Amino acid sequence: MGRMLAVALAKRGAQVDLFEQSGPDAMQSPARIAAAMLAPLAESAITEDNVVRMGIHSLPRWKQLISELTHPVYFQQDGTLILWHRQDASDAERFAAHLEKNSAANDLLAAPQRLDGQSLRKLEPSVGERFTQGLYLPNEGQLDNRQLLDALLAELDLVKVHCHWHTPVEPEQLQKQNTYRWVIDCRGLGAKAAWQPDSASLSASSKPLRGVRGEVIRLHAPEVKLRRPTRLIHPRYPIYIAPKENDIYVVGATEIESEDLSEMSVRSAMELLSAIYTVHSGFAEARILEMATQCRPTLKDNLPEIWLKNLINGSGLMLINGLYRHGFMISPAVMDCALELIDQGESVTATALGLSVKNEMNVEGPVICA
Repeated sequence: MGRMLAVALAKRGAQVDLFEQSGPDAMQSPARIAAAMLAPLAESAITEDNVVRMGIHSLPRWKQLISELTHPVYFQQDGTLILWHRQDASDAERFAAHLEKNSAANDLLAAPQRLDGQSLRKLEPSVGERFTQGLYLPNEGQLDNRQLLDALLAELDLVKVHCHWHTPVEPEQLQKQNTYRWVIDCRGLGAKAAWQPDSASLSASSKPLRGVRGEVIRLHAPEVKLRRPTRLIHPRYPIYIAPKENDIYVVGATEIESEDLSEMSVRSAMELLSAIYTVHSGFAEARILEMATQCRPTLKDNLPEIWLKNLINGSGLMLINGLYRHGFMISPAVMDCALELIDQGESVTATALGLSVKNEMNVEGPVICA
């Protein structure tokens, strides 16, 4: 979010400084290990309608945003495949019924398509021998998160954003310089103190910020030729397999209420690897490139929020947080709302999409970023 907003604001003529506690490689960011699936219908089974609407808004915006970058970013929109084993058929039926209900209630969501063995083999030949039925969710997509981070890094240089790497700061430190019209806080869990309800300046309805641990495995699997993100209905949690370029696959599923950033557990590794082998035997000869963990910044209702405040010198402070497991899926929508708030003092897009905006600024009209 920070890199995207910095680029967008600089292209609009603003002078932008970016402060980051880690380096340009984004090694400490959850964005680096994410699968970056853009799947509003699939996620509708476990999230709120406003997040789904943000995901729908963001899909065409991703195409536009990527097309405007100097460096290429892998992006595809070939849908999502849902698979299950015979013993999990009842769970799969409940999942399918839930998605059908959600798509029927939202005209912007394509209806899920039930697949028999023949249609499954035609759609995804590499799994047609192991599965006799499945579910296809049209129009869903994905991108390569690391290519995007690198492309945004290059763009920051091209649009003359002043990047201060390895420089953690608090918003209040920047106000002393008296040079910024806006300070935008996209620090994720680094902003935890700003979201805690233990300050007299915070309202009782403010939402404490926490981390939710996720674990992923990156594989090189040249014997596996999946064409699109594939999810496996699993007794404990739905496992996803996201294919990237050059036979790279990102595998994950775990969601643990913990801020533990230690290495992946044996239990998680065994469950993920054994599950994907049942999807395609070619994973047996895959090479494990990386096992990674990170914590997603999450507000107590698991929904994103923008919070507007005043700094002491009268400049605007915007806090953006709580993107949780949907960061890539909804970030263009959140960015569009943030830009409207900066330009106009309000956001019709946020209202339409149901993005929570808490405005505690005591100025009249917009504070233009320039």
